[in-house]
Amino acid sequence: MQFQQLQYFVAVAETRHFTRAADLVHVAQPSLSQQIKALERELGADLFLRARGNITLTDAGEALLPLARRILADADTARHEVQELAQLRSGRVRLGATPSLCTGLLPDVLRAFHDRYPGIQLLIEEGGSHDLVRELARGALDLALVVLPLPTPSPALTTVEVLREDLVVVSSPDAPAPGRGRTVRIADLEGERLVMFRHGYDLRELTVAACRAEGFEPVFAVEGGEMDAVLGFVRAGLGVAVVPRMVATRSGRGLRVTPLARPGLHRTIALAHRSDVAPPRAARELQRMLLER
Repeated sequence: MQFQQLQYFVAVAETRHFTRAADLVHVAQPSLSQQIKALERELGADLFLRARGNITLTDAGEALLPLARRILADADTARHEVQELAQLRSGRVRLGATPSLCTGLLPDVLRAFHDRYPGIQLLIEEGGSHDLVRELARGALDLALVVLPLPTPSPALTTVEVLREDLVVVSSPDAPAPGRGRTVRIADLEGERLVMFRHGYDLRELTVAACRAEGFEPVFAVEGGEMDAVLGFVRAGLGVAVVPRMVATRSGRGLRVTPLARPGLHRTIALAHRSDVAPPRAARELQRMLLER
């Protein structure tokens, strides 16, 4: 009994027509008929009653049909599982993330992923949440770490919260400490010269909105930088900046780190992917490691 013969048998049983079944499995009708006859000889029983214009299953055919379907389904499952495992030995994951997350969250997770799956190529794209959402929508990324709420709500994306992170104020140890104690209020930033991220950066919008909510417009000493540049300018004493605690902890050498007074500022990080397309197996594995980190 051959696997192909079972495919042909199920096709005829479902279509009740040899020609349509042959079209369904992409084989010439005479070849399909020969394989069905060979299967019947192997089993020692007729599987179909062949009346003119009417194909029906015999008792033997009725008994074989659920078994054949299960065998074919098991074969599909086996093929899928092997392919899934193969995807974890080679391939790629395209991950988008904001620059601050590339500095703070990702290094340890990506190292663990690479140690476990060294054959998977990791392609990282840095950008603001708005840009990453657009890249996800057009299929250029498998996953993206974005800041919630999304700049433009997108029903085509599925998001899962990864972490809620505190923001802190970083300043140069050689400059006067911002605020008056162990914490800094947003109101204390009035009159402070801020080192500010470029337009489109989530942290820029969050900081500016918090200052305006306190009734003042922030003053920028320098603006337009990415995370590494901002931290470097703060170390040089050009001003202070509001950054994620994780970044300050990892990159805080040469910086004074001061928490924000309650209620403080926070940001919610989520992992996003397209709702209409399941991420590849390797991307799902990276997603699992990010959620369980």
